Amino acid sequence: MVNRTMNMKELETAVKAAADFNRLRILNMLSVRDMCVCELAEVVGITQPSVSRHLKKLTRGGFIDSRHDGRWTDYYLRPANSFAFAFLDELEGILAGDETAERDLEDMKTARRESICGVEK
Repeated sequence: MVNRTMNMKELETAVKAAADFNRLRILNMLSVRDMCVCELAEVVGITQPSVSRHLKKLTRGGFIDSRHDGRWTDYYLRPANSFAFAFLDELEGILAGDETAERDLEDMKTARRESICGVEK
């Protein structure tokens, strides 16, 4: 359920969570499918701890949530406030034609946890 009202501090947290190049890339990919940290790190090209920090900020900002899937944690879009809902609703259109966004969407097709982590599920 989306919280339709926000105080200024909540809005600030959400806006700051969205205001980062790598977090925008992560949100764009999660708009296509649920992904784990290792898959996101593979595509974005940063360390897993860095991805985890970005995911924590996106969770606090009300953009995403997670669920456990065996040994992995899957992250997915789940807007929890009106800003996140509106922002995510427009993100695909905003990033249409962006070179980095399109490359990420192509690269994520081959980013699979089983091959990255070397473990069969």
